[in-house]
Amino acid sequence: MKKNFSIQFLAVFSCLILPFLSLAQDKAYPPQYGKPFKGVPDRRDVMLYQVNTRAFSKTGDFAGVTARLDAIKALGVNVIYIMPIFPVGKLKGANSPYATMNYDSVGHEFGTLQDLRKLVDGAHNRNIAVMLDIVANHTSWDHPWIEKPGYYLRDSIGNIKYPETWRDVAQLDFRNQELRQSLIHSMKSWVYKANIDGFRCDYADGPPLDFWKQVNDSLKTIKTHKLLMLAEGSSPKYLGVGFDYFFGFNYFGNLKSIFSKNKSVKSIDALNERDYKGAAEGQAVVRYLTNHDVNGSDGTPLDLFGGKSGSMAAFVVTAYMKGIPMIYNGQEIGTPFRLTFPFTSRSIDWSLEETNKDVLADYKKIVSFWNKSKAVRRGAMISYNSDDVCVFTKTLDGQQVLIVSNLRNKSLDYSLPASLVGNWKDVFNGSKTTLNEVVNLKPYQYMVLQK
Repeated sequence: MKKNFSIQFLAVFSCLILPFLSLAQDKAYPPQYGKPFKGVPDRRDVMLYQVNTRAFSKTGDFAGVTARLDAIKALGVNVIYIMPIFPVGKLKGANSPYATMNYDSVGHEFGTLQDLRKLVDGAHNRNIAVMLDIVANHTSWDHPWIEKPGYYLRDSIGNIKYPETWRDVAQLDFRNQELRQSLIHSMKSWVYKANIDGFRCDYADGPPLDFWKQVNDSLKTIKTHKLLMLAEGSSPKYLGVGFDYFFGFNYFGNLKSIFSKNKSVKSIDALNERDYKGAAEGQAVVRYLTNHDVNGSDGTPLDLFGGKSGSMAAFVVTAYMKGIPMIYNGQEIGTPFRLTFPFTSRSIDWSLEETNKDVLADYKKIVSFWNKSKAVRRGAMISYNSDDVCVFTKTLDGQQVLIVSNLRNKSLDYSLPASLVGNWKDVFNGSKTTLNEVVNLKPYQYMVLQK
């Protein structure tokens, strides 16, 4: 009799209670859209491309990006990160894509969730992973959370604060554990509902470091996905809390000073040592000649790094020396104008592909060799920099690559170390060359050679 009662009770429990538990689980996270992408590259092998959706095409939406995925693939890119996809706040707003009004939905200006999925599917079909850009430090003033007690930092009289000088956004309060879990829930949800492959975390210096450890620890519980994580912060401390990469603010500033203030090229050596202190295998700095911020505020790579020839001399160092290279949309075709905030006044003129064929060809050949050469991507580096010339070798499994790049707009002689004197082959055209004790370099000339 007792046995029958137990069976009846379990049957009733299953019928009445389990559906609610299932519903709760469904509510916790969306069902997985599509199949988790198995082509996410090893973090040592990433060639990153930044997509500014508003400026990327005349339509300024996901469809405009999807239409050019073949061109991005042809460049040799294997990971793209898309600037914030969320609705942009209007209250006290400046139309900034970094003023998020809702972490859980797609901004209508960009399209729909289905349009985002189509973009991600298209990228995955071309063996390109997709990261989303998320701003965890602050929200717009019309975010639904604004009414939640304890979610925002307040001053002594109870007014919500804003971060830095950014009056268009409200500062979140990371002492609140419910807030932290809400942010993490939103991030994980995008992995499921859009099948994305990681995050670029904007203004990582804002939230406390232990929050980012929470984020990375939680995302690592998603065993079905391999996720790439980039902190937009300037310190290697982010590597210690689970990020794969942090941002090359210091590299960019240093390189700019090499070109504009005649700073010694040897300064890169000290920067490499600082940036990689304590880094585990594969953890790296994302380095660039431009991005959405500095493109508008400082200038294009053509402006900052000596025009077409100078910017390519700078890019070969940025791509090959030490770090993960990032290309900002339009950089590869030598876009001569700035894409200025809030990125709605002018879009990239992709017809420049024809006008600047030489620039695009140079980017393609440098990226192509990055993809081909395991020594360049993963090899041990030895620097032989002078004050004016960036010189280094990358060596792995008996293969050695030599990179020589004159970062000055003048001809000069470089005294080659004895160990590098001898016969080499140009990796781009296959021609053989013999390097003597003194190498004469033309303005902004670069060479990539291998034994």
